[in-house]
Amino acid sequence: MKKTILMVCTAMMLAVPPTAKAQWVVTDPANLAQGILNSANEIVQTSSTVSNVIKNFKEVEKVYKQGKEYYDKLQAVNNLVKDARKVQQTVLMVGDVSEIYVNNFGKMMNDPNFSYQELTAIGNGYSALLNESTQLLKELKLITTASSLSLNDKERMDIIDRVYKEVKEYHSLVRYYTNKNISVSFLRAKKQGNTERVLELYGTANQKYW
Repeated sequence: MKKTILMVCTAMMLAVPPTAKAQWVVTDPANLAQGILNSANEIVQTSSTVSNVIKNFKEVEKVYKQGKEYYDKLQAVNNLVKDARKVQQTVLMVGDVSEIYVNNFGKMMNDPNFSYQELTAIGNGYSALLNESTQLLKELKLITTASSLSLNDKERMDIIDRVYKEVKEYHSLVRYYTNKNISVSFLRAKKQGNTERVLELYGTANQKYW
């Protein structure tokens, strides 16, 4: 019979047995999850406070690189029970949204098919999508703490399922948003007879996840 409340207090709150993968030891997935949340929050805050789009991205990129170790380490935690893994995957999807944002927007910054104003709008779009994902992650953190004693096990699991599905939708939306923006560049390049540059910058659809 599956564990109940202990399943929920995972990825964020449950310490799991160590794993030796990649020459490091995981003893506190809660700390890793918090690191991803903090990094995503900082990226959103930076995106909204720095006005210059180039300076903005440099700061966002720096924050992402500083928090990426948490994302990489949490990905390697593989000895969680089923429901605990759903919490872990929710956290990882938020980290992945950050990764899609940083990796692709960095390329768009070097794409002559986008104007400065368009890059500003695109960056704001990524920031808004990441912010929505982060807010859901905060909600997940609240209901997986021991202080949420007013919720029974079913209520907790229902919220975890809902948050997981909503974050998954945002994750898919970020991929779609990236794809559409790159498609705009590709169409503009096609009119100029210079699609090779776009494919060289982003790769083909088969080579990249966009």
